Amino acid sequence: MKYFLLTISLLAASSAFGYEHPGGMHTREQIEFVKRQVEQGREPWLSAFRQLKEKADVSLTREHHAVSDFHIPGFYLDKKGHQESAMVLWVDGFNAYSCALAWTLTGKKEYADKAIYFLDAWASVNKRYSEADGPLVMTYSGASLVMAGELMRSYRPWKKQNREMFRHWVTSVYQDACRSIRSRKNNWGDWGTYGAMLADYFLDDSADMAFNIRQLKESLPKKIASDGHLIEEVKREANGIWYTYFSLTPVTGSFWIAFNGTHENLFASPEGLTVKKAVDYLLYYNQHIEEWPWYQVPRQGKPDSSNTFWPANLIEAMSEVYKDGKYTDYVSPFRPLVYESHHFVWTFPTLMTVKTDGYK
Repeated sequence: MKYFLLTISLLAASSAFGYEHPGGMHTREQIEFVKRQVEQGREPWLSAFRQLKEKADVSLTREHHAVSDFHIPGFYLDKKGHQESAMVLWVDGFNAYSCALAWTLTGKKEYADKAIYFLDAWASVNKRYSEADGPLVMTYSGASLVMAGELMRSYRPWKKQNREMFRHWVTSVYQDACRSIRSRKNNWGDWGTYGAMLADYFLDDSADMAFNIRQLKESLPKKIASDGHLIEEVKREANGIWYTYFSLTPVTGSFWIAFNGTHENLFASPEGLTVKKAVDYLLYYNQHIEEWPWYQVPRQGKPDSSNTFWPANLIEAMSEVYKDGKYTDYVSPFRPLVYESHHFVWTFPTLMTVKTDGYK
């Protein structure tokens, strides 16, 4: 009888578990810190906030493109078809996320209502993903919708039935896609783990969060060589530098979610120091592509007119975490930085400062 009662009490405690919300990628402490910087007119946050607001204002004028079947052909088999099919979620996801973040920082109802509009559209229309790249693109682009949903949890006008519908979409479509690829040994696995952890935080699933953190710790030493190169990603010929960035982005995002959910600082762990070496490797060779040992004339990340370029968004996010002056030197001429397409981890890295040593 005592064993039975203990079991019941443990099950009750498990079902009652909940992370602090908002959280995941944006905690209450981070949000309040950013608000203070903007209110005090401090740079680069003020300029970054204005940048966000400009993006969100454009999003207010956009209509959704939700589809029942998010079918994405393989990129290397049908590049045009892949990009055209994927664009609907890239665009809608960014619109939802930028509006949710703008509402979080301003409290203006028009941003909240527009964010909910996109979340409700995808939750009600989208039922599946399919074809070769469907799970990967759903994972890295759909992350924007999960982050937006996390930010909108406290918005009371979001109807209960619509909240539940979105929760069901996260479980039945998004989380399913993430879990289907998280054991892969290359960037697919990194994205699957990151997306699964986003979903875990939103769904208050501490058991799966723990599973993902264990898998993350176990996989990284097998993926990153002693000199910092990513063993699977440097094989991608001209795109080796790009895929190195594309893999490290979700890995560092997963570290951040783990820190916010469990207070375990993976950035300071042996795995985190290995990741730091990989970020250093990426930054050095993106600046010295002529020395890249894996392929002649590799693709290089460069700034463009809108200051949206890789790997600067990743380097910006890591600048406060690893306290490395060369990171700050690299990104400071291009602030404020935004990365608004394709995949979503460090989308507004200048505005939403990442700190593991507190926001006081």
